[in-house]
Amino acid sequence: MNGVDLFLLGRTLMKIGEEALPTEGLGDQPGSTRSVLIVVSDIRAHPGSAISEIVTRTGLPQSAVSAAVARLREAGAVVTEPDARDRRRLRVRPAPELSSRVEQVRSTAIDAALARALGSDDPHRVAEVVALLEELARHLSPQALSRLRD
Repeated sequence: MNGVDLFLLGRTLMKIGEEALPTEGLGDQPGSTRSVLIVVSDIRAHPGSAISEIVTRTGLPQSAVSAAVARLREAGAVVTEPDARDRRRLRVRPAPELSSRVEQVRSTAIDAALARALGSDDPHRVAEVVALLEELARHLSPQALSRLRD
């Protein structure tokens, strides 16, 4: 495997992940799922960040970050509060308790989306790939990204 193969695999896995996320009851929401996931992962890694700091770290446009934060706040995944030093800025941090929406998203299995991507309904094949992905996730946690930037 080379860097291009790894990049393409990452894109494929990202698309499968997006497909696996539950969307019922959301209606037409501004901001892409990908942007929301990028922003929530940044907030989890850097709680108490200002929108501008999230923009800088993620490279997303401010409008995309603001839309993602609004969606996450509505879902009960984050809370915002005015910055004590600059009341014009908001600080964003993970919500202290998981909302039912966040619990639903986190508990949704990837099996159906993975089976569609594999083109196979064989539960043993799907379970084998899920186990491999879980093993990979144990080795490459979200902190791996910060190690790449160091």
